[in-house]
Amino acid sequence: MHLIHYRFPLSFHHHHRRRLLYFPPSSTAPAKKLIPILSMSTSSQQSSMDDKQDLVTQALRYHNQTKHAFANYARGPHGLDWANQPNPFRRYLTAPLLPLLHPPPSSDDQNNSKPLYASLFTSIPPPKPISKTTISQLIYNSLALSAWKSTGFSTWSLRVNPSSGNLHPTEAYIISPAINSLSDHPFVAHYAPKEHALELRARIPPDFFTACFPENSFLIGFSSIFWREAWKYGERAFRYCNHDVGHAIAAVAMAAAGLGWDVRVLDGLGYEELEKIMGLGNFKKFTIPSRPVRGKMPEIEFEHPDCVVLVFPKNSDEFEVDYEKVRVSLSEFFSNLEWEGKPNVLSKEHICWDILYRTAEAVKKPLNAMKELVSKPLMSTHVISEDSYKGFNLDEVVRKRRSAVDMDGVTTMSKETFYQILLHCMPLVYEKSGLKKHGKQLTLPFRALPWDCEVHCALFVHRVVGLPSGLYILVRNGDHLHELMKATRPEFQWVKPDGCPDDLPLYELAQSECRELSKRLSCNQDIASDGCFSLGMVARVEPTLREKGAWMYPRLFWETGVLGQVLYLEAHAVGISATGIGCFFDDPVHEVLGLKGQNFQSLYHFTVGGPVVDKRIMSLPAYPGPSADA
Repeated sequence: MHLIHYRFPLSFHHHHRRRLLYFPPSSTAPAKKLIPILSMSTSSQQSSMDDKQDLVTQALRYHNQTKHAFANYARGPHGLDWANQPNPFRRYLTAPLLPLLHPPPSSDDQNNSKPLYASLFTSIPPPKPISKTTISQLIYNSLALSAWKSTGFSTWSLRVNPSSGNLHPTEAYIISPAINSLSDHPFVAHYAPKEHALELRARIPPDFFTACFPENSFLIGFSSIFWREAWKYGERAFRYCNHDVGHAIAAVAMAAAGLGWDVRVLDGLGYEELEKIMGLGNFKKFTIPSRPVRGKMPEIEFEHPDCVVLVFPKNSDEFEVDYEKVRVSLSEFFSNLEWEGKPNVLSKEHICWDILYRTAEAVKKPLNAMKELVSKPLMSTHVISEDSYKGFNLDEVVRKRRSAVDMDGVTTMSKETFYQILLHCMPLVYEKSGLKKHGKQLTLPFRALPWDCEVHCALFVHRVVGLPSGLYILVRNGDHLHELMKATRPEFQWVKPDGCPDDLPLYELAQSECRELSKRLSCNQDIASDGCFSLGMVARVEPTLREKGAWMYPRLFWETGVLGQVLYLEAHAVGISATGIGCFFDDPVHEVLGLKGQNFQSLYHFTVGGPVVDKRIMSLPAYPGPSADA
């Protein structure tokens, strides 16, 4: 079977069309509010179920409306309004600034005390104590600036955590007990990456941590400013913001592992609890218009709370988090806090894409008043090709990671290196049978996610020595294997490729030269065909939302972001590069795979290969950086 025989609409061969700023009346109904489920009559229970399905319908409506197609792209601005490009740095003006430390470069590490990147997938070092030094190192290796770039005409910053369009909608908060030399009181602080400093927002009572969380632990919260992405990408921005949340979770998880710490998303917390714990309830409330509008709307720059992760010592005793106790403690300890600092204004004028904010309302998660066992054993991923790695330590990999702008179309990769990268993309290690249930996520960094794996990889192999070019699939959750086989094209082969490890569930679907196909599917971008391989991350969407709730919709994108971060780091660790691709033609990707309906949807694309370095761009150190807010 040859992929080039698949039939596509004539518009498949059209070039990328310019997106027009078009404001038709919206037919989207306002999302209904979640109803707390306590003791209900039968009719009340039915009403609650109907409300839940209405919210799922809104999430699916957003997903369908924001798909790119050959004939037209999802709605976005016509050109870029440079006069209103959002400031990439949120600052809480007048809040006290607590400077963090700048760790010495890896070259100064005479004792080789920093763990090798590849070693973390098999063992995590003994935990270091929480201190100003270790907190500084954690953030420096996960959320800080990594470099500045300059062409002589413009200057811009790069960060350790990647972002679509380098727009960085993700903001981070530290909620921590007192730390010597940093704060004498437990505190909530916003991280300012340009200064590599914490902005002290509030002091909190010490009883909050002792009541809710284990000793030697602290919290990191993430929020999103949708406007930063919407400025460039319009309605599709909600997807990209949630990719970035996943990248940030994985960046923190990897940096924490280097310090002997574990990370877990506390997903039992609801939107209201997240808003309260990060101090985000003070933003002026944003009223969603009934259609896209342009104007001066400072309230559109509010921060949407996404999640909070618990950071705690690895190998600590088992412990539970009681989410109802956390809720009660937040009401007791956070209700009367004095919040310091006023958020800066990011743009003078804005465009509101109403469906983005309507969908954010629909996917707000309610509190799950349960107890959750947070600590869990680390499942290691074995190394089959140690020679593939270049001996980089963790700091070197995470801080020198870059998003390739172009691929050279020449670099090749051995199949052993290819298999090794994919092994590190697995949420846990398969048994040789490959048929046992494998939903739990126990490997690094996927173990930060508390839900069962929902994302698989459809791979276009271009330049892997020893493997035929063609279409392959990595089944990351064995529970979905038969469902995927049934959902995809009946002519697919589903055979293990030559030399593939027994515990790597990779299957060859069809042999074919697919460089042109992968390029066309990724919005006609050469970068998708010029690497060693590219892929689409295919998630189980509608069944997951129907079973769990609309709130799982952004979490599916978080999972793809975590996976994308691993691909970034793996690529750099073997001496090449990678790039996330948010622009792709959704349904044509599904057509290639034979997928129908919305059970499985492609959410994120990636490409891995040899980068082309633009010598016109000068690299500058991250700190101290230039004065421009670029």
